[in-house]
Amino acid sequence: MSNPEKIENEAYDDLTIAAQTIRIEIDGLSALADSLDQNFVAAIDAIHNMKADRRGRLVVAGIGKSGHIAKKIVATLASTGTPSHFVHANEASHGDLGMITEDDVVLMISNSGQNPELNDLMNYTRRFNIPLIGMTGKADSILAQHSDILLLMPSMPEACPNGLAPTTSTTMTLAYGDAIATALLARMKLTPEQFSVFHPGGKLGKQLMRVSEVMQSLDNVPIMNSEGTMDQAILLLTSHNLGCVIISDNGKDLAGVITDGDLKRHMAADILEKPVKEIMTASPKTIQDTELAAKAVNVMTKTPGQYVTSLVALDDKNRISGLIRLQDCLQIGVS
Repeated sequence: MSNPEKIENEAYDDLTIAAQTIRIEIDGLSALADSLDQNFVAAIDAIHNMKADRRGRLVVAGIGKSGHIAKKIVATLASTGTPSHFVHANEASHGDLGMITEDDVVLMISNSGQNPELNDLMNYTRRFNIPLIGMTGKADSILAQHSDILLLMPSMPEACPNGLAPTTSTTMTLAYGDAIATALLARMKLTPEQFSVFHPGGKLGKQLMRVSEVMQSLDNVPIMNSEGTMDQAILLLTSHNLGCVIISDNGKDLAGVITDGDLKRHMAADILEKPVKEIMTASPKTIQDTELAAKAVNVMTKTPGQYVTSLVALDDKNRISGLIRLQDCLQIGVS
């Protein structure tokens, strides 16, 4: 039978170790932030200038744990508009050097900076004058000595109980990669439209969709004249099942809307004979069709004192473009 006191102590030790690990890594990140200098700016300049020429790519190389981190950095860079790919330092010696051109910039990652597997790739960059950015924790390492730009990480203890397993160092390296990606992203002034090109799928892609991509087009939306009567409006509401009829006297300029809610608020024995203009909401909420669909959801769900399930979409001339509905947004994952 298990000893409850022993289990409780073991749980306490696990939690203590976990918290200590995180705090050690936080200290490493704090030291990294304080260590940033003009070499970081020089690295961003080199990568940004490479991109401006539209020929080169950022080649990120590493081995072991640094190689795994390098792959994640490449994924982040590629998704934020910096052409990049990963080269395993060991595979570079067996043919992958051919993946690197004189138009590229190489970012080599090694905490020790002494791995012999790095030598062939380092020598290759020296031979063909390919800019080499070294990211390492050792200022006197071979990588540091051969780098054109040195990104020196502060010397901080690993969070491993034995002080050996890469933990703090890999966390700092990953954060350094994120810092590079976001600095380049800021330099590019990438718009949400441009950003969405790299994220067409998944949750992020949905959040970057425009109203025009989600809305019911003008051809599918019921429209009627403000001089019409409510019996006509109810027929349109029922036949189209969109919960809304747009009121416009010329089919372009918005006069108002009739919604299911308007019907409930004005229900009376003579409602069928009443003119639409007496029942309609004359100043309905609208949104430009170039806005993010996520903004439309925000407007519909966070309007104080109102329950809004659709917005009339307008084009750049403020003419009716379509109808965006909360139901359609939620169904495709825009929230």
